[in-house]
Amino acid sequence: MGKTVIVTDSTAYIPASLVKQHGIHVVPLTLIWGNETLHDGTEITPPEFYKRLKTAKIMPSTSQTTPEEFKKEFAPIIAAGDSILAILISSKLSGTVDSAVQAKAEFPNAKIEIVDTLTTAMALGYCALAAARSVDNGAGLADAAAVARKAVDSSGVIFVVDTLEFLRRGGRIGGAAAFVGTALNMKPLLTVKDGKVDALDKVRTKGKAIERMLDIVEERIGSRRPLRIATLQAAAEDEAKALLETAGKRFHPEESVFSEVSPVIGTHVGPGTIGLAWCAGV
Repeated sequence: MGKTVIVTDSTAYIPASLVKQHGIHVVPLTLIWGNETLHDGTEITPPEFYKRLKTAKIMPSTSQTTPEEFKKEFAPIIAAGDSILAILISSKLSGTVDSAVQAKAEFPNAKIEIVDTLTTAMALGYCALAAARSVDNGAGLADAAAVARKAVDSSGVIFVVDTLEFLRRGGRIGGAAAFVGTALNMKPLLTVKDGKVDALDKVRTKGKAIERMLDIVEERIGSRRPLRIATLQAAAEDEAKALLETAGKRFHPEESVFSEVSPVIGTHVGPGTIGLAWCAGV
């Protein structure tokens, strides 16, 4: 009897050590920069991306993982007699889930489950990790998929951006459009709700926005445990480390993870973005 293999996408940007530890397969989305096509996180890393962005005359765009790329990922897993649990970025932010569904149709006799997490970054990552841990503990495909879906309902992400321009330009602005035209010193506090970027609050100064972020996270996690938290940051490493330390002292999580956002997500949120993702009660 084969095992269940967890597949996620590059926007989760789970730290490499955890990917390796749990045997998670990662399919990349694509960054398009002029005439170049680069696989997210492998052919271009966050430090390379932000360094290049500073002097770029042409702004990058992004593209979903293709059905062909999923087929290439799925085929050897299926050939080995294993089942697949694909846990992916919100279908309202990317066409990646649709590509996975198309690829699944090419393997009608295979055991493949696809979970649309309706989120991204480490909120997505925690859904994949919860399922991977369940597989490590002996769960089969159906049980691991149930864990992933429970994690979807138990995870969240809140972040503050330096500017809404990147979300606006990339067409992912969603409910944050309400904040367009806000004074420059007002920092938009955003979340992913029902699969789309949504506005939470606008706060004067980034420091105040981070304080408000921590208050909202505390409200949302309540007393649920175990608690796992992760930063997300786009060229804001020092701020993210300080935030993770503060959150750790305040929430006493079972796990704290320092994570970046992938270049594909960085394209849409822009440098200076900082936030927290969590999974509580799974």
